[in-house]
Amino acid sequence: MCGIVGYIGTRDAYPILMDGLHRLEYRGYDSAGCALINEDSKGKPKGLAIYKAKGKVSDLEAIADKQNVSGTLGIAHTRWATHGVPSEVNAHPHVSQSGNLTLVHNGIIENYVALRTQLEAKGFVFKSQTDTEVLVQLIEYTMNVSNEDLATSVRKALTKVIGAYAICVIDRRHPEQLVAARKSSPMVVGVVPDNSEFFIASDASPIALYTKQMVYLNDEEMVVCERGKDLIVRKLTGEQADMEVKEVDLDLSMLDKGGFPHFMLKEIFDQPAVLRDCMCGRVINNPYSEDGHLSVVLSAVTEHRRELLRARRIIIVSCGTSWHAGLIGKQLIEHFCRIPVEVAYASEFRYSEPVIEHDDVVLAISQSGETADTLAAIELARSQGALVFGVVNAVGSSIARNTDTGVYIHVGPEIGVASTKAFTGQVTVLTMIALALGMAKGTVFQQEYEETLEELVRIPDKMEKILKQSDKIERMASRFTFARNFLYLGRGYNYPVALEGALKLKEISYIHAEGYPAAEMKHGPIALVDSEMPVVFIATHHQLYSKIISNMQEVISRKGHIIAVVTEGDDHVSKMVDDVVEVPSTLACLAPLLSVIPLQMISYYVAVAKGLDVDQPRNLAKSVTVE
Repeated sequence: MCGIVGYIGTRDAYPILMDGLHRLEYRGYDSAGCALINEDSKGKPKGLAIYKAKGKVSDLEAIADKQNVSGTLGIAHTRWATHGVPSEVNAHPHVSQSGNLTLVHNGIIENYVALRTQLEAKGFVFKSQTDTEVLVQLIEYTMNVSNEDLATSVRKALTKVIGAYAICVIDRRHPEQLVAARKSSPMVVGVVPDNSEFFIASDASPIALYTKQMVYLNDEEMVVCERGKDLIVRKLTGEQADMEVKEVDLDLSMLDKGGFPHFMLKEIFDQPAVLRDCMCGRVINNPYSEDGHLSVVLSAVTEHRRELLRARRIIIVSCGTSWHAGLIGKQLIEHFCRIPVEVAYASEFRYSEPVIEHDDVVLAISQSGETADTLAAIELARSQGALVFGVVNAVGSSIARNTDTGVYIHVGPEIGVASTKAFTGQVTVLTMIALALGMAKGTVFQQEYEETLEELVRIPDKMEKILKQSDKIERMASRFTFARNFLYLGRGYNYPVALEGALKLKEISYIHAEGYPAAEMKHGPIALVDSEMPVVFIATHHQLYSKIISNMQEVISRKGHIIAVVTEGDDHVSKMVDDVVEVPSTLACLAPLLSVIPLQMISYYVAVAKGLDVDQPRNLAKSVTVE
């Protein structure tokens, strides 16, 4: 949640900050603001200028563009509201009582009420409802009492804070310095060889245009950025921390819409290409096969073969769309590997007193790699001695760095808040993990292994066939703007797809939707069915197809409007129902990769027809870095 950008260097900070905020707006768009150390006509520091606006970054620009935005030092923020309603007053940056310090913050300060009470007793007056303002006042109080520099005061103040934070702080009296720190919230520092400038951001996307050299801060670490001086990372205890500069190879073309009206639609259409990238170098021609059969090679499985083979149980922890991918992963792993798998909401996992044994494997799934609930589950699992395996998209993210091993999904940056290509990337990686581990265990027959891999590499081509139906799906979806409720039903591997389809519709169209196993409809949800209730059936030629046909008849008899996702050539269902979308035939275990595409498109086109902001739906943010 929330996006942070900071810059100190030799060029104008404002354009860099605004470009960065636009690239981070998927993290929050309730309000935005920036702070600059302005310069006079001779290029000397003049004073602190702060501009804020309720709404999006474009609303901030409409205000700031008319003002003095000079200066080579600045910080900026786009907000997803936690404490305090979206407003100009509650927008970041927040300023200390003296007006000397200003700060931007991502995270939640859990003990802010107690800290605020203590500071008010010492004469501090607060203007906002936020926990963030408490931080900047606390740093100023610490500086006043200790009479020490900004970096030392920040470090000491943060030892009194309980919660999560990524912060950037500047002092108008010291325009040569920018201080940043993090705990349980992501932060990356971009560096250049001569240390003439430094870039701060919540992730690499807003600063990759300027440098590929990145330093990812670990929990309870801070940096002081000064022009021309070496970057030094310190722990909050004061001692110097190890620092690794990583080369980040980010495809910047993924950060624009590429001619599409929304990022979400672009990312739906990206899926064939990115899944080919996901499999590249992993699904290969088996060098030991005379017939040129395919094989899957994952270094994470090879390097941790012993621990994975002895695993008595796998626990998948994830949230939202990643949880739905985990439900598919459970079926894949149990089928190919014959290992029992549990799927837990990461948000509930650590509070449910889970029994974790040393021979368990905890598999954490997250697009951003920064999901706070999933990180907390990882921390618990590691403390109990389990092997922790990550499946993430964002290279260098916190989950990638805090797990024992893992696999990147490599689908490129996902900007649309409603996840699409990350879901299919996660399912693809889980399929490869299940096949690789099943082959290592000897629990999958060679023929099934080879047939599954051969079909997996054909999936991108089959996705492209579905995408060619976009005009048809758009016309169909536009008729459902009236709906107040949707029901999504599926069986087997397609049951989690029903959950995912319902989630997508809720997220971007604000229509209430529920996903169920089709057989469960008669155990309650059928009471909702009437002539105004659209019911989506995922009815491909796989598990329990005949049973789903019976469920359709139950809906038809109650005058429900059926949209069916069926296998190509299924004339039987098309004669029964109102609307049909065909998907190419595939194996049951790979069906979600195809059947989810029409559901993503239906959600998108319903939201567009309603005139809604598809990429930035209300109340949501892309990366959930708070509990």
